[in-house]
Amino acid sequence: MADRRAGEDDPGADVSAERARAALVRRIVANGGLTDPAWRAAFEEVPRHLFVPYYYVSYVSGESGFERLWRDAPDPRARARWLSGAYGDTPLATRVRDGGLISSSSQPSLMAGMLETLGVHDGDEVLEIGAGSGYNAALLSHRLGDERVTTVDLDPEITESARNHLAAAGYHPAVVTGDGARGCSSRAPFDRILATCALTSVPPAWLTQCRPGGLILSPLATGLIALRVSDAEHAEGRFLPTPAYFVPLRGGPDPAPLDTGDLPQGAVRHEQFNFMLTLTAGRLDPREAYDLWQRERRPGRERFGITVEGSGQWAWLDAPDGPYSWPLTG
Repeated sequence: MADRRAGEDDPGADVSAERARAALVRRIVANGGLTDPAWRAAFEEVPRHLFVPYYYVSYVSGESGFERLWRDAPDPRARARWLSGAYGDTPLATRVRDGGLISSSSQPSLMAGMLETLGVHDGDEVLEIGAGSGYNAALLSHRLGDERVTTVDLDPEITESARNHLAAAGYHPAVVTGDGARGCSSRAPFDRILATCALTSVPPAWLTQCRPGGLILSPLATGLIALRVSDAEHAEGRFLPTPAYFVPLRGGPDPAPLDTGDLPQGAVRHEQFNFMLTLTAGRLDPREAYDLWQRERRPGRERFGITVEGSGQWAWLDAPDGPYSWPLTG
């Protein structure tokens, strides 16, 4: 497969795309990721820089807004900076509209963890919600084959761009323009559904399009929920301990606003408490949530879970039938 080594011919470029990609994989492996050889091969061989010909970074000078870094910048030092960022273990803002982020390429180590958590097997069919740059779909296609991967996004500009990036890298999964909350019934059923956008609740269509025994993995309330599907109306699972901050699913309900006015400053800054506060927003008073969190020995994400039934959805602490549960909003 052709690999355009952007920046390699520039005298100001320090490393080639191939070397930068290898260095990224080494960093992820050194931190305990990519233990599955098949996923390690995907990250070693899929050229991320082809999926981010430009991206945006916040100004370092204190100015508001974003600076665009791009592959074809006239200054070789700027091109080298673009390439270095393309293979950094950081999320990249790929689309900004009206001053707000609408699409991004996720942090590679987080992507690696999510893909390994999917637990795919040869022959599995995967639906990705949120096409983004197309890079995640390329990794899935490398592992499973183009014909077994579908990626959906609401924005036709995003799907067209993702399709072009995928083709440039030699991959051709199904790229569908549509409402991700509705899944993709024309290509169902799926063995795995992977969302790369944040939810406030689980779309019922995903359960109907996922085979019994399949897995839904999605960001929700700054965490990642792994739901095992029993049938078209039942799924249950726990959050992973990993923090996860994603762009919200467009077209879905807005997250409930958080009121932290009377909470101790230490609580507001505590990342795991903010997860619980977001998960229970609109259902628990912030002070009540804080008192519960303290009383239960400051539970982390892995102690929380979600149950989905035809009659509704709720989050819980420690056990589905335990004393603490809250209906999900959305």
